[in-house]
Amino acid sequence: MNAADQAHSPELAQAIASAVTLFRAAFPDARANLTPWRDDPQTRRFDERANLDFSLHFPGWSPRLESRSLLVQLHLEGSPQGSPSARPRLLGVLIRGMTYESERWRFTTLGDWQPSGSHLPHPAVVDTLQDLCRGLFELFDSAPAQYRDGGGLAA
Repeated sequence: MNAADQAHSPELAQAIASAVTLFRAAFPDARANLTPWRDDPQTRRFDERANLDFSLHFPGWSPRLESRSLLVQLHLEGSPQGSPSARPRLLGVLIRGMTYESERWRFTTLGDWQPSGSHLPHPAVVDTLQDLCRGLFELFDSAPAQYRDGGGLAA
C-alpha cells in the first residue's frame, strides 16, 4: 500500500520519512514517491495493509543499479495491541530494480540477502542495499539479534 496512505500516526509518519531519508542519503539523485501505486479498482484488489510502499526514481538510466527506479516494500507486523501509536515491527524488505518495461532484479531480506534477476546491480550497490536494510531494521527497532549487536551478515 502507498506509504503516504499509511501515515496515520506521527510515529509512523516519522518512520516513513526516516526510511526515505536513508535511501536519499545513499542515492542523492533519486526522487522519492510515497504513492507509487495508482488508486483504481484493479490496484485496490491487491491492497496489502501490512506493507509500506514507496519508490525512488532516478533522472536517467543507472548502470550501477541496472534500473531507472527502485520500488521499496516494507513488510510490517501490525501495531502492538494496546499501543496503536507505536511503530509496527518490520518483518522484511523487498526492493525491486525497475525499468519502464519490467522488473530487472529483486533484493529481499529473506534468505541470503542477495539480488536475483536478469540484470543484477553492481556489487557495491548490493552492499549499499544490505546496509540500507540493516538501517531500516534499526529504524523500526526490529533488527535480528546479529544486527543489534553490531554484527553483519554471516559469511
